[in-house]
Amino acid sequence: MGQKRIHLVVRGRVQGVYFRATAQREARNHGLAGWVKNRRDGAVEIVAEGEEDSVKDFLSWAQVGPATARVDRVETKWRSYTGEFSDFRIVGR
Repeated sequence: MGQKRIHLVVRGRVQGVYFRATAQREARNHGLAGWVKNRRDGAVEIVAEGEEDSVKDFLSWAQVGPATARVDRVETKWRSYTGEFSDFRIVGR
């Protein structure tokens, strides 16, 4: 299906609930590269890229998040694949 990139902003109770660590594990399990970070506004921001089906599976996970989270809304923007990442990392603000 090809390579895809997605940019997400996840809103709800998503900080202090292991969202970033769980997102990193999920992304790596799906073979994705990119990053996740907490935003100052209380949201979590994610950029992930890889095989389209894997990116779609990751998006489905992000719409629910870990059991300790409450996802109210996910802003989703599809972008062109760049291949700039070698791993999936947790980054600072």
